Amino acid sequence: MINELDNLITESINNRTNNIDEKSLSEVLKIINEEDKKVAYAVEKELPNIEKAVEKIIESFKKGGRLFYIGAGTSGRLGTLDAAECPPTFGTPYEQVVGIIAGGRDALICAIEGAEDSMELGEKDLSERELTSDDVVVGIAASGRTPYVIGALKYAKKVGAITVSLSCNEKPLIGEYADISITPIVGPEIITGSTRMKAGTAQKMVLNMLSTASMIGIGKVYGNLMVDVQPTNEKLIQRAKRMVMLATGADKEKVEKTLELSGFNPKIAIVMLKKNCTYEEATKRLKDGDGFIHRALK
Repeated sequence: MINELDNLITESINNRTNNIDEKSLSEVLKIINEEDKKVAYAVEKELPNIEKAVEKIIESFKKGGRLFYIGAGTSGRLGTLDAAECPPTFGTPYEQVVGIIAGGRDALICAIEGAEDSMELGEKDLSERELTSDDVVVGIAASGRTPYVIGALKYAKKVGAITVSLSCNEKPLIGEYADISITPIVGPEIITGSTRMKAGTAQKMVLNMLSTASMIGIGKVYGNLMVDVQPTNEKLIQRAKRMVMLATGADKEKVEKTLELSGFNPKIAIVMLKKNCTYEEATKRLKDGDGFIHRALK
């Protein structure tokens, strides 16, 4: 096991931080910040592979398929976080983007590290979701060799789902079970092996891209406004009003009235205001435009 770790970039020694325990607080923070600056450049090199993955996710969504993130520890938490943000941000049903973490919900707040060692558990957790060939599975593991993730990806391939791996080591083992492999190489961590740091940041950046670009690709954004926001609390209600005002230039009173007529659906309200049309016509226009506002307005 120790010899295996020696071969992983994420487990190697960072020579810049050999004596970080002897540095002043300001020096420690500067070093962390300088190391973090490398992450975006590592992700940039993987843009072609990220694009391939987004294309497949969009294809899946258009067929009624789902996006699954699956991982253990920090990787699993990051996937679950990104999935949880999709419904309030983009108005997606909770079953469209799903985060799965080894050890279940308890592992979100407590480390259940042993759960990651079972390939069978990875397969079981996916099979319980009735995975189909229309779905996309993104296996996340900083090390690139987590048995739980390998088991999940092997099962996904057997089902015929599109498989994507996300890791921070060259030639990751999980990449052997993936149709698309995304590998931002961020180098050794500030604290040796603490992959919640640079590797975690890289994974979060990639997940942001996968979900956001896919949602743009299915009409969840108009301009740069998240017009499918679900007004489920006071903050989101005000945000929805602001989105409609920004998109249409209408005053607050008119926006509030139109939102009420639209069932508080910002997309429908925008089309109603911009085309000066009824709820029924706006709904039809959006349907004919595959949910894209700019198509509905033509």
